[in-house]
Amino acid sequence: MRIRLYCISILFTFAALVAADLHAQEKVLRIDAPQTDPAIESVEGPQLALYNPQVASNHRLFLFFVGTNDKPERSLNLDSAFGDWGYHAIALDYENHVVTVVCAHSADSACFDHYREANMTGAPVSDKIAVSQDNSILNRLNKLLAYLVVHDPDGGWGEFFADGQPVWSRIVVAGHSQGAGHAAYLGKMFPVDEVLMFSGPQDYFDDLDMPAPWLARPSATPQSRYFAFLNVADPYNVHHQIANCSVLMGVAHPATPLIQPGDVIKGDAQIFLNDADPQHAHGTTLFPEFSNVREYFARMGAEDTSLKPALSPEPQPPIQPGHPQ
Repeated sequence: MRIRLYCISILFTFAALVAADLHAQEKVLRIDAPQTDPAIESVEGPQLALYNPQVASNHRLFLFFVGTNDKPERSLNLDSAFGDWGYHAIALDYENHVVTVVCAHSADSACFDHYREANMTGAPVSDKIAVSQDNSILNRLNKLLAYLVVHDPDGGWGEFFADGQPVWSRIVVAGHSQGAGHAAYLGKMFPVDEVLMFSGPQDYFDDLDMPAPWLARPSATPQSRYFAFLNVADPYNVHHQIANCSVLMGVAHPATPLIQPGDVIKGDAQIFLNDADPQHAHGTTLFPEFSNVREYFARMGAEDTSLKPALSPEPQPPIQPGHPQ
């Protein structure tokens, strides 16, 4: 028995060393938002951009939004996991000091919509949050991608940025809490590869007892490409979160399997639940122990193998005098 336990211990140690070595190969860039454009303000610290040059690229970008008052740096573990599965990854700094549920008791049915639109585009449409166009999420993302293309020329960032715009079909948008709603809002606006929502969205009118109407708007991203991971004891009310996700996914009574760390995930469910650590329920969806859920999401994002690198045309030999073009 002691020999068996010793062998198991050796195996776990070896696996940990292999994982540590894999992470050590990652290239991690920390970029303050004003570096990409002096008109952009820093909110919670440097933005993250990373990829693992030792892993074959799947030609997709994992774009992550942290929650209220959180720092991009705190998503490093999640970003690195996707990096190890062939993704490039970005954690964006953005104006996240106004909590989403500021609209929960509003009588204005457009409150959540305007809150999201103001942060996303900088449009002056919300009385809950004011964000300039320079500091909007879309401008921050555009400027960061443009910066990476120039300052990390060997990084392959040009696959995700063309003609001054993100290449949305190659981007998986994801977020935690407030960030979950921003990811969903982007999925409505643009045909992204996948939308991943961790502990959110919270866009539910408590007094009206209904999801925010924007959740039901036509989506540029197929409804089957929205996925969520929630905790049954979430203080923001898991039933409201499920209702919001149901509208986004166009499924009246979605399956919501309960997942434990290490479970093999099969089937085609879009909403997954956990019951870990009720004292910290809202944060459990980002726990590294749920690598099975992360890998399921990553695999779903990589299932379309038609995406190829955006290569420049092959150089042509110079035309010789007297030869027809």
